[in-house]
Amino acid sequence: MKIATVIARILLGLMFLVFGLNGFLQFIPVKSLPPGLAGEFLTILFQSHWVWVVSAFQVVGGVLLLVNRYVPLALAILGPVIVNIITYHSLLQHSAAQPAIVATICWFLLFYRYRQYFMSLFVMKAA
Repeated sequence: MKIATVIARILLGLMFLVFGLNGFLQFIPVKSLPPGLAGEFLTILFQSHWVWVVSAFQVVGGVLLLVNRYVPLALAILGPVIVNIITYHSLLQHSAAQPAIVATICWFLLFYRYRQYFMSLFVMKAA
């Protein structure tokens, strides 16, 4: 389990670091935007510079995972980003969802490993 945790942490960290930096530097070429609502959604993200905010969270989360510091914080930062990525691929663009699925699996594996740090969130009635 320890080896799987290290692999998931490094893989997830690299994925978010690379794709987060791509939001700023655009070193991964984009052939064309997808047609329909998926393309319109991405156009709005780019034109409003919303992608810079999301990319900043991705870079911070990815770096924290790679340096193995504040991993629960990194998971808390990247959780909503992964939810949005999965939602985009399930509702707007079904193709190319494989990296999103891999990221989700890695996130859940790490969440399970660090679940003791999240247990205080699952309190039914706070005092």
